[in-house]
Amino acid sequence: MDAIDAAEQFLWRNARLLERVRFEHLFRGGPPDAVVEALLTYRRPDGGFGNALEPDFRGPISQPTTADSALRVLDEIGHLPAEAVEPLCDWLLTVSTDEGGVPMVLSSAAAYPRAPWWDPPEEQRASILPTSGLAGHLHRYGVDHPWLHPATEFTWRSLADVPRRVAAGEWLVQLAYDVRCAMVFLDSVPDRARAEAVAAELGPVLLASGVVALDPAAEGEVAKPLDFAASPGSVARSWFDDATIEAHLDAVAAGQAEDGGWTVTWEAWVPVAGLEWRGWQTVERLKTLRAYGRL
Repeated sequence: MDAIDAAEQFLWRNARLLERVRFEHLFRGGPPDAVVEALLTYRRPDGGFGNALEPDFRGPISQPTTADSALRVLDEIGHLPAEAVEPLCDWLLTVSTDEGGVPMVLSSAAAYPRAPWWDPPEEQRASILPTSGLAGHLHRYGVDHPWLHPATEFTWRSLADVPRRVAAGEWLVQLAYDVRCAMVFLDSVPDRARAEAVAAELGPVLLASGVVALDPAAEGEVAKPLDFAASPGSVARSWFDDATIEAHLDAVAAGQAEDGGWTVTWEAWVPVAGLEWRGWQTVERLKTLRAYGRL
C-alpha cells in the first residue's frame, strides 16, 4: 500500500470529517464545495470560527487563531469565498488592538476547556501568530478589507523585531511558531522585494540561534526546515541547501506510522485533541511530500 492509500485508511478510521474531505479534494479529486461545507459548520454567528476547529481550544466561541486555521483550509481550494471571508474580516476588526493586529488568544477563551498554552494573558496584545497568517492569506487572494492594512503594518514591525527577540533569549519554540505562521505572509505579500529582504535577514538568525532544528532525527517539539519551507516556492527554501531538504523529506516519508497517519511532536492534552491533530498533520505531510515531488 502506498503512502496516499495508507493515509486514506488512517483518515477514514480516525479523522474528523473536515480532514477526510480535505484529503478527498486534494488527493482524490473531490469537490471543493465539500470542504467549504464542512468548514462552515465551525463558523459562528459573529463571522468568526470556533467549535474546536483548532483542536487545542474546545470552546464554541470565535478566536483569532481558529480564524487562521479556517483560512489555511480555504487556501487548499484555491480561493476565499466571499460569504466566509467578508464576515470573518468584519469580526477581526472587532477584536483587533490599537497595534493593528489580533491577540493569539482572547480573554473569552478562559471560560472553556483549552490546552495550557491557550491560557489567555492578562494583557490583550496583538500577536504575530495569528495576525501574520491571516494577513498573508488575504494578500494571497487579493482581499481588500479595512482590517488588512493595519495588520500588514503590524506584521512588518513584528518581523523586524524577531532578531531582537532571539538575542534576548526568548523561548525558541514560541519564536518558531511565530515565524512559521508568518511564512504565508512573506510568501504572499505584494511587496516582494521587502519580503525577500526580510526573509534573507531572518534565515541566518533563526539557523544560528537553533530556532530551526537541522538534524532530521531531532526529537521533541522542535521546528524543522519543512515547517518553514513547506513547498519549493517558499522564500524560506533558500535558507537550506538541497541535501538538508532531501534529508528532511526522507525523514517525513519515513515518519508515516504503521496505521498510515503521521504523529505530532507536541503534547496531546486530551486524547481527542491528539487524534484530531494527527488527522490534520497527516494531510499536511502529504501536501509537503507532493509539493516536493515525493508522491
